[in-house]
Amino acid sequence: MNRRSKQLGLVAATALVLTVTAPTAGAHAGHRPGADPARATLPAGDGWASAGTGTTGGAAADASRVFTVTTWEEFRAALAVPGTEPRIVKVVGTLNATAAGCAAFEAPGYDFARYLADYDPAVWGYENEVSGPQEELRAASATAQGLAIKVKVPANTTIVGVGRNAGITGGSLQVQGVDNVVVRNLTLESPLDCFPQWDPTDGATGAWNSEYDSLVVYGSTHVWIDHNTFTDGATPDSSLPSYYGEVYQQHDGELDVVRGADLVTVSWNVFTDHDKTLMIGNSDSAGATDRGKLRVTLHHNLFDNVVERAPRVRFGQVDAYNNHFVVPDGPYVYSLGIGQESQLVAEKNAFTLAASVPAGKILKKWKDAPVTTAGNYVNGAPVDLLAVHNEQYPEELLRADAGWAPVLRTRVDHPRAVPGIVDHRAGAGRLR
Repeated sequence: MNRRSKQLGLVAATALVLTVTAPTAGAHAGHRPGADPARATLPAGDGWASAGTGTTGGAAADASRVFTVTTWEEFRAALAVPGTEPRIVKVVGTLNATAAGCAAFEAPGYDFARYLADYDPAVWGYENEVSGPQEELRAASATAQGLAIKVKVPANTTIVGVGRNAGITGGSLQVQGVDNVVVRNLTLESPLDCFPQWDPTDGATGAWNSEYDSLVVYGSTHVWIDHNTFTDGATPDSSLPSYYGEVYQQHDGELDVVRGADLVTVSWNVFTDHDKTLMIGNSDSAGATDRGKLRVTLHHNLFDNVVERAPRVRFGQVDAYNNHFVVPDGPYVYSLGIGQESQLVAEKNAFTLAASVPAGKILKKWKDAPVTTAGNYVNGAPVDLLAVHNEQYPEELLRADAGWAPVLRTRVDHPRAVPGIVDHRAGAGRLR
């Protein structure tokens, strides 16, 4: 961290507002009318994050470790307070991690117009990855942005939005190598990568590759992600320019669960207007780290107008039930990706597809792995997702039976009722 960042952290720390809240009133505190959502703990049996010791986050925090923040600097300072004793960070309003704009991160001498001229395929070609002064300056600029927008979330922490309009724009929450974290009631607008890298060797015509997810769960356990809205917000992909004939992609994912993460429940969230949305397991070669882990439950989430990865799964035993997937006309690749050694159970979900979208596209085979699909509805009618996929895409046949049966479920709704329930209750600002 540079001197200026340290100074900002010290100033922010002095500006923190301590909030006294009532002591926890039991495991279901956040689900009773009038209870403080900041003191809520994951109910018993509610998905993989309830296994073992369960997930309580900072529910038991002393008054001295309850912080109310209104700026990105205050937020970072609250999370940087030493110690792993329970803490609660209450977010008021929208915190902007990139309020100063991209120019604030540019390394001296970086010139995007010069970058475009130097690496134009007509000059550079497609055979070699880019290198040289402007690429080095781009990388240095990207490093500066990463330091400014990434923030590590400590163990035993609850981060919760206050009211209906709390959120974070341009920040990247890193839940890395810790246990027992709760993130609730936030609108998380995807970070906009100011300095994507051009890779001429990516595919036949090259591609722009970006960094930064809104939320990353990396090597962590017992994580509850509930009632958040993940969105590209003011900068959807449709608003991004193109260079070299390729979209200048400034978004990465919305949520990643990777590198040995385990025991995660993702409930009542909205994922909207995004391309590569939710990845569980980031590499086919990560078996030594991921095998036997990446156990994730996805329930009562709305995936609205997302192109792919809802989720894409490698290795993990993933339970996806009672989610609503809305696929309008427009770009669409798939919803549920079957990857390396994955064991996905997809049951009692609802899919609302445009007339132009065949039901067989809901599943996508990346690697040979079994999948359980049962009780799913498409446009209000029961559909065997596996059978229709194999019929419509015989070149990528999928196998039945993921080999396990989920038991950590509380509320299970009829799939025909799921759209009405999820669309009206999922997302930030809708805690009950």
